[in-house]
Amino acid sequence: MTSVDLLDILEELRGKEFDDFKWFLQQDSCREGLPSIKACQLEKAERRDTVSLMVQIYRLPGAVEVTRKVLERISRNDLLQRLSSLSHTQAPLLHPEDVMVPVPEPRLIKSFQQMLQSNFQDKFMCAQEGWAEDKQRLVDIYTELYITAGYDVHINTQHEVRQIEKVWKPAEPEKPIRPTDMFKHPSGDYRPIKTVMTNGIAGIGKTFLVHKFVLDWAEQRSNQDVHLIFPFTFRQLNPLKGEKFSLAELIHECIPETVGIPQDALNYIFTDVQSSGITNYDKSKFKLLFVFDGLDESRLHLDLHSEDIRSVDVTKATKTDVLLRKLINGKLLRSARIWITTRPAAANQIPREFISSTTEVRGFTDPQKEEYFRKRFKGKEQADKLISHILTSRSLHIMCHIPVFCWITATVLEDVLKTREGGELPKTLTEMYAEFLVFQIDRTKEKYGPEKSIQYIKSLAKLAFEQLEKGNLIFYEKDLRESGIDFSEASVCSGVFTEIFKEDRGRKGKDKMFSFVHLSVQEFLAALYVRMSLINSNKNVMLSPPLSLKNLRLLFSKISSKKINKISIDRALQSSNGHLDLFLRFLLGLSLQTNQDKLQSLLKKTDCRSKTNQKTIQYIKEKLGENLSPERSINLLHCLNELNDRSLIEETQQYLSSGSLSTYELSPAQWSALVFILLSSEEHLHVFDLKKYSASASEEAFLRLLPVVKASTKTLLSGCNLSERSCEALSSVLGSQSSNLRELDLSNNNLQGLGLKLLSAILETPHCTLQSLRLNQTNLTAKCCQDFSLLLNSQFSSLRDLDLSNNDLQDSGVKLLSAGMEHHRCTLQTLRLNQTGLTEKCCYQLSLVLSSQVLSLRKLDLSNNDLHDLGTRLLSGGLKDSDCALETLKLSGCQITEEGCTSLASSLNSNPSHLRELDLSYNHPGDSGVKLLSAGLKDPQWRLETLWLEHCGEQRLRPGLKKYFCALVPDTDTLHRNLKLSGNNRKLTRVMEEQPYPFHSERFHSIVQMLCTSGLTGRCYWEVEWEGVIDIAVSYRENRNTFQRVRFGDNNYSWSLRCSQVGCYAMHNNRGTRVSSSSVLDRIAVYVDWPAGMLSFYRISSDSLIHLHTFNTTFIEPVYPGFWLSNHSSVSLCSL
Repeated sequence: MTSVDLLDILEELRGKEFDDFKWFLQQDSCREGLPSIKACQLEKAERRDTVSLMVQIYRLPGAVEVTRKVLERISRNDLLQRLSSLSHTQAPLLHPEDVMVPVPEPRLIKSFQQMLQSNFQDKFMCAQEGWAEDKQRLVDIYTELYITAGYDVHINTQHEVRQIEKVWKPAEPEKPIRPTDMFKHPSGDYRPIKTVMTNGIAGIGKTFLVHKFVLDWAEQRSNQDVHLIFPFTFRQLNPLKGEKFSLAELIHECIPETVGIPQDALNYIFTDVQSSGITNYDKSKFKLLFVFDGLDESRLHLDLHSEDIRSVDVTKATKTDVLLRKLINGKLLRSARIWITTRPAAANQIPREFISSTTEVRGFTDPQKEEYFRKRFKGKEQADKLISHILTSRSLHIMCHIPVFCWITATVLEDVLKTREGGELPKTLTEMYAEFLVFQIDRTKEKYGPEKSIQYIKSLAKLAFEQLEKGNLIFYEKDLRESGIDFSEASVCSGVFTEIFKEDRGRKGKDKMFSFVHLSVQEFLAALYVRMSLINSNKNVMLSPPLSLKNLRLLFSKISSKKINKISIDRALQSSNGHLDLFLRFLLGLSLQTNQDKLQSLLKKTDCRSKTNQKTIQYIKEKLGENLSPERSINLLHCLNELNDRSLIEETQQYLSSGSLSTYELSPAQWSALVFILLSSEEHLHVFDLKKYSASASEEAFLRLLPVVKASTKTLLSGCNLSERSCEALSSVLGSQSSNLRELDLSNNNLQGLGLKLLSAILETPHCTLQSLRLNQTNLTAKCCQDFSLLLNSQFSSLRDLDLSNNDLQDSGVKLLSAGMEHHRCTLQTLRLNQTGLTEKCCYQLSLVLSSQVLSLRKLDLSNNDLHDLGTRLLSGGLKDSDCALETLKLSGCQITEEGCTSLASSLNSNPSHLRELDLSYNHPGDSGVKLLSAGLKDPQWRLETLWLEHCGEQRLRPGLKKYFCALVPDTDTLHRNLKLSGNNRKLTRVMEEQPYPFHSERFHSIVQMLCTSGLTGRCYWEVEWEGVIDIAVSYRENRNTFQRVRFGDNNYSWSLRCSQVGCYAMHNNRGTRVSSSSVLDRIAVYVDWPAGMLSFYRISSDSLIHLHTFNTTFIEPVYPGFWLSNHSSVSLCSL
């Protein structure tokens, strides 16, 4: 009997049974003297947590006995028999330290574990940071990294530094993973995990993470369930390509610390694991972990995409490539765990079916950056100064998410503070890397002399440029020779250049591979080579643009800094993946006098002309006016920053600070600057509201601000006239792995079917993490619900909150939706179906959904649907079921009477454990219904905390919106003197002669309009008939001095439907939206839901309501119905 067996038992318990299980765990009768588990520990404990608690407190035998007694109490005799069977048939469980390895002489696995841990303590105790010469204790320099879970591997072809360019703020729902929990499923549920892939860009800290993980194991701080860890690097394995080893021989060859474990012992362990047939690590007698660091550096022929069904003898010599392939694809040592680290571009070498879980190292969060610098600089004053300085520079602040860049920054700033007291600290990337290069040159000068040191830097710069032009990040000895570098002396420049492949214990004839320690270092040196060639040799090494009329003048112009700058800008903009973006920043930054002065030893003379730089700045601004992608525009703004030109940013910042940005017509360059500013800001990225930046909420504005949408966690696009094109753009955002978007409001847009299909397809992809989606009033129909049904049962969907209110879904649509909700993958917790044309016919299907064991639904809003008592009775059947976990039910305005209240009370008596809120406002429960439900509030068995029964009465039994009908009364004190009432004050007509109304302070004088007497704060509905040209409006009443001089709809405190024979316009704040071109609109219905902030207009045709327009806002005062009339116009208030 094992803990895993107990977990298997608990996995068979349904939701309520598991709740009962935890309740009985706290009862003395089931524990028989054993200590109790605190209720707070069990309250949110999942099954795995519960098993862990029981084993921890009772030990395994006690946990088995307690489980037996609880199963008896909850009448799960089938599981009781299974538990007894397991207890009798399985041999007593050995503790890990008791497992014996009988060859070559009997030894406990614990002894091998302790020996390996001791050796690894020595190996991993100290580490080299960056390319510093001295090693330091790992625990002293290690700063925790931010690691997240990912359900898929994103193959990113973009420049790796650009992956860090977006403002790096983890979205709230994203929980970091601790290194010790690398093999736990991110959901928190127990799932067997074999292979974990961890990806992250270069320099982000993957290797440090592996070293810390192994050291923590070696020092017995974590993961002590692992018997043996075998940490490999692909750097070690590459020279062994094609050679044959048994697995034990390969381990001894690559990991010298394991030689104390005899080969026979390793072969016994591997054979036992291979022959057991066990695939679950947790059930394996020997628990092994293989680590493979640096897949992106692999030159092995893994070929994991091919069919591979043969197994191998683990004790026989096999090619290194084959051993790794078999380990990863599970044909060898099936229960052993595998951990692979890689840069994103190489992740696709391992097919998804061989990966149990993926994680991503994101680098440092802002607090972790600060922790790093405080560890590095012991003095508080110095650390404070450096941290404050980094925060003032966006480029430095972003790049410091990369740990290796933190080391560069710390190295440079420490040197600047020591050698130039009171001097200005570098603010741009170019300044930082120039200072860093000077620091490295000074170090090598001391050892090898100035001439040799300078020559090596020049050679490395040439190599960097030539290999960047070829797209190479890793290169060979012949590449070094072509650049004039003697590879046997390459270590001279170890400060800039590192040898990836160290000579492996005398192995000769193997190719060595080299790379710069970070891609940004290569790009800086490449830019320096271009600048050196121009200044020192008057030579252009950049590839010339293709011959064309457009480029003719540039091609035949003299070699100059201006020409090279233009060529470089054009080439960077033409790059499909942005691979020259950082190179361009460095190249332009090196055109400044201050940066060239730092590098005098490399540049014969300076070539800095203010006029040239101004022309380059102007050329960049012209390019920003073109139709560039957001990524290209943002990089050009970074280039302006490197050139110390912030005029465009400052100009746009002034617009933003004024609070009236939405009234300005921004140029394309200013739009780019706005994106740059917003992405740099903490405050603007949590909630993005398009209307804040564009008064017309135009599609152009939306598309230009798309990068901000991608970076925000909540985006409001309600009433923004989105089209199919907009939906395609949104789809690209939602499907992006780097998107932070969790909440999206698309209400009041004419999405219809096609746009929704695009969104639904993306919502089913593994990268989409959207949790809340509002589609209120988006012209959806029943057919759209099929897409949502597929979405809800998708294995990738993370949707928790779905609002489909005010769409014509009807019963057929909800039946389709219900099919998806009954699937075990559905994660929906809140569903809003307010005013969706439902009747009692869909309620049986909804009751099945409520009683489903797998559904997580907690809130359901069915308000404003004519469900009647029959529908309520059918829903109550679902509420009665013990599996129903619904907490909030809204049935406001559903034509429910006393009979429906009786059904609801009955269901709450049967299953009182969950429902906490019940809304029955705007119904007709009668006195007896009110009394019945109100009494339940006092019943200690009921969980009900809130009951709404306001605005009830017999009139609420009218169908549809007519239940909210209110008879308007014109306020004669507001009538303009050219308005005349007739027909018992129900008809209003504009007349030529002024009426003799007495003076009143609220009477309209300049605008021919009027208001009604009652201020509305609830739900109200009325109908009018009209002729001529009129405004049907609602308005606040407080601003007496101004509202008398402004027509309804032309200010920000009134909303109107402007009707004429040529069509209708919805008006607010002097902005109009055309809603109908039909002249057959002689009868209009108006519906106000003041608490919901909703004002809707409908055309009445054959007693049916056809929606025209809905305003969504937040009403802050009562609103008063009103009318404006043109000449020869009239309006009549209708009765029902």
